[in-house]
Amino acid sequence: MKPGLEEIEQRLLQRFPDARLSVLDDSHLHAGHTGSAGGAGHFTVDIVCDTFAGLGRLARHRLVYDAVADWMPHRIHALIVKASTPAESAAAQGAVPTISINHSTGT
Repeated sequence: MKPGLEEIEQRLLQRFPDARLSVLDDSHLHAGHTGSAGGAGHFTVDIVCDTFAGLGRLARHRLVYDAVADWMPHRIHALIVKASTPAESAAAQGAVPTISINHSTGT
């Protein structure tokens, strides 16, 4: 049986406590698919975390997959991962990251 969205969120927040994340259940898009026949789910995870700084895409995905590895393939059949740092996420959205300036020291 597939995990609920809250279960996945809790599991990922245990591993990445400072993350911003969004979890979508895409299982309905895969109805009839062999992997979903046993009740396993298809999910998309969008996770933004400083932990990913300096890591390549594969290393980021491995960290996320490791957090739910015991659920694969019986509870989670497929997991799409979008992993970025806060700066990358801001740049992708056209936003400028916030910079804090201490006026007393000029830094």
